[in-house]
Amino acid sequence: MAQTLWTEKYRPRRVSEVVGNNEAKEKFIKWLKIWLSGKIPEKRGALFYGPPGCGKTTLVHAAAEEFNLEVIEMNASDVRTAKALNRIIKTSIKEKSLFGYRGKIVLLDEVDGINLREDIGALSAIESLLNETKVPVVLTANDPWDPKLKSLRGKCILIEFKPIPAYLQIRVLRKICEKEGVKVSDEVLKAIIKRNKGDLRACINDLQAIAQGKKVVTLEDIKLLGERSHQVSMFDMVRQVFFAKKCIDAKAVTLNPSFDYEMFIQYIHENLPYQYTTLEALAEAYDRLSKADMIMGRIKKTQNWSLLPYALELMTMGVSLIRSKPRLKFVKYSFPEKLKILSKSKEYREKLNAVLDTIRNKCHVSRSKANIEILPYIIVIYEANKEQGRKILKWLGISERTFREIIRMHAS
Repeated sequence: MAQTLWTEKYRPRRVSEVVGNNEAKEKFIKWLKIWLSGKIPEKRGALFYGPPGCGKTTLVHAAAEEFNLEVIEMNASDVRTAKALNRIIKTSIKEKSLFGYRGKIVLLDEVDGINLREDIGALSAIESLLNETKVPVVLTANDPWDPKLKSLRGKCILIEFKPIPAYLQIRVLRKICEKEGVKVSDEVLKAIIKRNKGDLRACINDLQAIAQGKKVVTLEDIKLLGERSHQVSMFDMVRQVFFAKKCIDAKAVTLNPSFDYEMFIQYIHENLPYQYTTLEALAEAYDRLSKADMIMGRIKKTQNWSLLPYALELMTMGVSLIRSKPRLKFVKYSFPEKLKILSKSKEYREKLNAVLDTIRNKCHVSRSKANIEILPYIIVIYEANKEQGRKILKWLGISERTFREIIRMHAS
């Protein structure tokens, strides 16, 4: 008979049973109760963010059970194309529950793991869902500041989850041990917690793995677990490559679950001048990086993915192991400026297109004509005579705030 996972067996059934992150719980329940009162809050989505295993998904399920809500869930292992999201999520929230639930709540887990190339149209579908939904929608992410999540962030209340303190994790693990009749010292529990870097879910899984069929667990048992890959930030991966002393250490970043080679090459490019302070080192490193970029371009053009290992080796080992490498010191890395500019440009284009579409529909002209022959004159009139400009914007149905943002973003 299959053993029940302890993470499920001892899953909190009420919000009060979820350990840690009291501020996050309070903020979420306050938002959820607006939905439960029959009203729709200003922001229809809630974005939970924080490291793995800190209770993001657990809180949603506990609240659903406490308030008798049916959870409609998709996670990183699901196919998340626009078609799949519309079929599973949008269809489900329109149908009545067959099991007498009070209502429904949508949970989209690990949205920062959506791949823009493979999960076609997924982000647009989620944004559409947040605009239309009549039920609460919760998104979870480890990294909410990923540029691709910018449009979603604006439609959600942001709720931060912090790592669960060690003393609370020990309390949870100790309670499980008592119920399972397993004798474990605090020293062993602290070792499990240290190994999993604050991920309570992983701690419970490890505890079950080494305690199954035993009455006593020792430090020796932990050695049987081997090593586990953890979510690592992009800045940590960049630092690992720069400071690597062996090829294998530099290339090891590609094995991280959170490794994204397209983002990684941008981070390396941005931070090379901060870390390599001599012209010789910079020239050699940028030469390797440029070759990696050329190969990536060839892959995208020809779809010859067999070339990917060569690009990965150049952007990791190639950048790290150079002959003229200077003595390195700790520096603060920067977010890629290119990604900031692209993100800002995308926001401007989206708002501009929305305004042009409004003008097009009102004046029965093409978007191109609205952009060339109408919008510039509206801007001139607005800047010369605010009162007259507001009348025109009101007639067109364009928000003055949006219009002013377009003028400001265009000028910058």
